[in-house]
Amino acid sequence: MTNGAQALIATLAEAGVEVCFGNPGTSEMHFVAALDSVPRMRGVLCLFEGVVTGAADGYARITGKPAVTLLHLGPGLANGLANLHNARRAQSPIVNVVGEHAADHKQYDAPLDSDIEALTGWSHSWTRRGSSPDRIGRDAADAVAAARSTPPRIATLVLPADVSWGEGGVAATPVTPVPATAPDPATVAEIAKILRSGEQAVLLLGGPAGTERGLVAADRIATATGARLLMETHPARLTRGAGVPAIDRLGYLAEQATGQLAGAEHVVVAGSRSPVSFFAYPDKPSDLVPVGAQVHRLAEPEADVVAALEALAAEVAPDTDARLVAASVPELPSGPLDVRTWVQVIGALLPENAIISDESNTSGVFLAAATAGSPRHDVLSLTGGAIGQGLPVAVGAAVAAPDRPVIALQSDGSAAYTISALWTMARENLNITTVLINNRAYAILRMELGRVGATEVGPKAADLLDLSRPEMDFAEIARGFGVPATVATTCEELAEQFRAALAEPGPHLIDARIPSLF
Repeated sequence: MTNGAQALIATLAEAGVEVCFGNPGTSEMHFVAALDSVPRMRGVLCLFEGVVTGAADGYARITGKPAVTLLHLGPGLANGLANLHNARRAQSPIVNVVGEHAADHKQYDAPLDSDIEALTGWSHSWTRRGSSPDRIGRDAADAVAAARSTPPRIATLVLPADVSWGEGGVAATPVTPVPATAPDPATVAEIAKILRSGEQAVLLLGGPAGTERGLVAADRIATATGARLLMETHPARLTRGAGVPAIDRLGYLAEQATGQLAGAEHVVVAGSRSPVSFFAYPDKPSDLVPVGAQVHRLAEPEADVVAALEALAAEVAPDTDARLVAASVPELPSGPLDVRTWVQVIGALLPENAIISDESNTSGVFLAAATAGSPRHDVLSLTGGAIGQGLPVAVGAAVAAPDRPVIALQSDGSAAYTISALWTMARENLNITTVLINNRAYAILRMELGRVGATEVGPKAADLLDLSRPEMDFAEIARGFGVPATVATTCEELAEQFRAALAEPGPHLIDARIPSLF
């Protein structure tokens, strides 16, 4: 006899879900036991739910399909919400399975009881509560279809323990997701007319437009019409390096973005949102669109953004080729590491077809320039601004693409949020090289103090932004989690250690110590 958990996992596997990132508890034990009945499903244990959800996000960004997360009741889901926020902003397909108390136990308000649906609403998730073993397969099939819709999203299935252990489970056949809609010819023609008008225009890209096809089409448009081309500040996945068009990102600081958009009479968005400031600042506007400029959306969220860009390119640039970046890497620097030199080491030694999980934050301000002509690679960035993403996303990317080198460029303050991801890297023997940029400070917050007008900073305020008392020894922490680790203070040491880490299978961490930019 098949129970609900077995039917659920069999349905997920049949729908193409191959990996379960999990941190289970008592209410999920029948799901755990059922994993052995479905050999196609790989289980990956993480020690914290924020690593679970971040890994599912990284996996989805590389494969384009969902993994399943297994979370323990409402508190487990709550622990994973920050990286679900990032995943939502990345439009990553994820299927959460959240354990729940059995129906007849709910009445007792046990210590772990909570309002799970309230949490799923916060993450803008498609949500359904499983009601019976014979229906849970259909629920799972619907969840996968919801996650794989256009745009992709998070789907959460609440799994009561009695539905999981109950007999009479029935697996369901996959449900076809609603496909992306075709570009609207009228919208394409209208925007083509605007771009031909001679008025200043900015084409702002995001989402799937960061892949090679999207970049090639967008660069053809920009080359033919003179439109300025920008990528959103934190793209979910951006293909860069030799052989693909180069594109600048919209600046993180509102002052930078305002300068990039200055003079624009039209802002055309494709896969992105109209640009706004990350935060409110005294006496500064939140809307970054120049006064008087018009905003035009090339494709609605439900549409095929890349196809829309290609249709627009065919209209305004039929005989125009994209400008591809030539191979060019920086010379290896020498001397002490600092905010400029460490990125030059990475740019000089970056391997072909790498995946960069970038959470270097203020320490990475010169990274894009240093890697512009490096071998082709993909960059996964901090889409939602909730720090603690970099290491978990690297885990998911490495599970998704075991044949590709994964490089986690990770700031020290953010690393401390989800440092236990190192344990999963070691357990799964994932090919991840972590370069941990250790400046012993929340440098970005030091910068923001002045920008928000908090000019009088005393010792108490300074202490809240300092990570040096005591100093964290990330090399020792990594070894404690089973990851080989070294310390680099010079360019020569970083280059030697980076080469060695890339040459050996499995995870490695380099504690790269630099002075803070702020």
